[in-house]
Formats: sequence, structure tokens, C-alpha cells
Amino acid sequence: MSEFAPRLLAWQRKHGRHDLPWQGGHDPYRIWLSEIMLQQTRVDTVIPYYQRFLARLPDLASLAAAPVEDVMALWSGLGYYARARNLHRAAQVVMTEHGGVFPRTAAAIATLPGVGRSTAAAIAAFAYGERGAILDGNVKRVLCRLFGIEGFPGDKAVESRLWVLAESLLPEPEPGRYIQAQMDLGATVCTRTRPACTRCPFHDDCIARRSGRTAELPAARPKKAVPRRSARFAVLVCGGEVLLERRPPAGIWGGLLALPEIPADAADPATWVRGRTGLACVEGDPLAPLTHTFTHFTLDIQPVLLRATSLAAVAAADDDALHWQAFATLEQAALPAAVRKILDAVAGIELCCASSAVSSPR
Repeated sequence: MSEFAPRLLAWQRKHGRHDLPWQGGHDPYRIWLSEIMLQQTRVDTVIPYYQRFLARLPDLASLAAAPVEDVMALWSGLGYYARARNLHRAAQVVMTEHGGVFPRTAAAIATLPGVGRSTAAAIAAFAYGERGAILDGNVKRVLCRLFGIEGFPGDKAVESRLWVLAESLLPEPEPGRYIQAQMDLGATVCTRTRPACTRCPFHDDCIARRSGRTAELPAARPKKAVPRRSARFAVLVCGGEVLLERRPPAGIWGGLLALPEIPADAADPATWVRGRTGLACVEGDPLAPLTHTFTHFTLDIQPVLLRATSLAAVAAADDDALHWQAFATLEQAALPAAVRKILDAVAGIELCCASSAVSSPR
């Protein structure tokens, strides 16, 4: 379709998004940050995180110099935490291996931790005007529907075909605007569900629309059973604080603060806590379970509320991974969304207990 790019560019000028916080400039740091945050995350979710991140770490040097714990705290709740760890590592790589200057080509950008071919092309186009194809989820959906591409886009053969098609459609002028136009069309018109086909500049040409297959294209990921796991987590509280544990860099919630996980073979949580920390505690009222879905499995979580019996005992916990955090400062802590939800509920319980203790006669 020789007119694809001109029509798409004309549509973007009139109907595309022009006021997103990362638009209007060519700072590669800000563009890179937005592209990483936007991976698998909606624009309206990203905007407040993007603004807070820049307020604290306004440039590449400040990101590279920041403790990784600060970076994780800024990312807390955004999910897919490997993105934040890679972002921090990549900033340090740019400082040490590129003299603090962000790489200027897609090929060089793609060597940074956490940056793939499509993301690198987008950054290079927006920051430096380099001409290159992208193939994110929005673009895959648009191409599969418009050109009737069969098969799951994540399959190697289908993805290879889509790359060839994406590259063949590239225009010579305005590579940045063209990439933005593809993203805008997929995000605002050719959406995953209920696409607004009547507003699409390719309404009359789209194979999926003409054949009534917009719900079928692109093909869904082949279904397979999602493993289900269960875990208990200790919510140990004492004097307005809760005991948290720094997770290992690899694995779920890598590098974040979370609740200590109680081993499956621990018959009594209070006994296990005492063995791990030396803290005597008693079990509190039952807490509601919750379910959290990760990319490759579902986790059934049972939080167990425990109360340390004396403030003096708190100092006895001697474990580098453990960290006492005041409930009043949890908002700034690097917590996974599921852990934050548990602690928000427990904070309410603790506030009620404190109020009861103040108002009760002595």
C-alpha cells in the first residue's frame, strides 16, 4: 500500500496525540524513560510515574548515581520491575562506557540493558530523527488487521513477516512523527477491543474490517494452563513499624521491599519468625487472602499478622535482608502493588488499635 505512510501522517497531524509529557523535545533521556515505562503499560498509568521520576531524577547522571533502592521506590506500583533495574544499569553503562552521552543510533541504543530492537528504533527516531521500523503491540495489531496477517504475532515466523512489512512501509520524511502516528492509531482507534473502525484512515482498506474479523486479528496467544502457586507472608508489626525484606535481584519483585515469606513447611508462623529474627511474637487476627497475577503464573497470597511482644526485642533482629519500616513512611517505600495492598489494610487495623488504646480507661 504505497499511500499508507502519507495517509497515516496526515491523520496523525489532525487526530493524533500531541500533548503527552514526553513530546515536544528531543532529550534522549526523557524519551528513553518514557519508552521503557510505556512497555506493557498504558499511557494514563505512566504519566504520573514519569512526572515523579523526572522530578527526583531529572537527567541521566542523576539516575546513574542514585541508589537502586531509590529507583525501585519511584517505580513501585508500575509493575514489571526488571524494567527499573535495567534502566538503572543502562544509565550506569552510558556514564561509564559512553562518556555520559546517550548513544545516537538505534544499533548502539539496542545494546543497553532492557532495550530491544523496537524500543531502540523509537528512541532514535524521536531523539535523532533516525529512520527505522518499530514493532510494538500497537503496530502489530494495526498491521495484522489492515493486511490480514494470520497467526500469533509472538511466533517467530509471524513476527519476522511483520518486521519485513513494517520496514517496507517506512517513509523517508518525518520518521518520528510516523512512529508516533502508528502508536496513536493503535492506542486510540485500532484498539484491542471495540476498535473505532469508522474513525480509521484505512477504514475501506482494512482486511479484518471487510471480513468481519477485527475480533480475531491479531490471533491470540495459544492458550496454556497458567500455573497457580500459593505463599504465606509474615506481617510482623511492632510500635508503628512493620518488618520488610529486601527481595533478591532475580525472581518476582526483584530488588523490592516485600513481606518475609514463610516457608511452606513452617507449621507455626510465630515460631518461624522467632527462629529467623529472634523476635518473640504472637499471631493477630486473620487477614484476608488475595490473589496476584504475574505474567507466567498466579499467586494466592495468605498474609499472617504477627505482633512482636516488646519494643526492646525489635533491635534483636539481625539480618541484612530485613528492614523495619514505619507505617507512616510506606508511601515512599519500594513496595510491590500486592504488598502495598496488604499493608494498607494492616495500617488501618493498626490505626484503629492505637485509637482504642488511647481512648480506653487505664
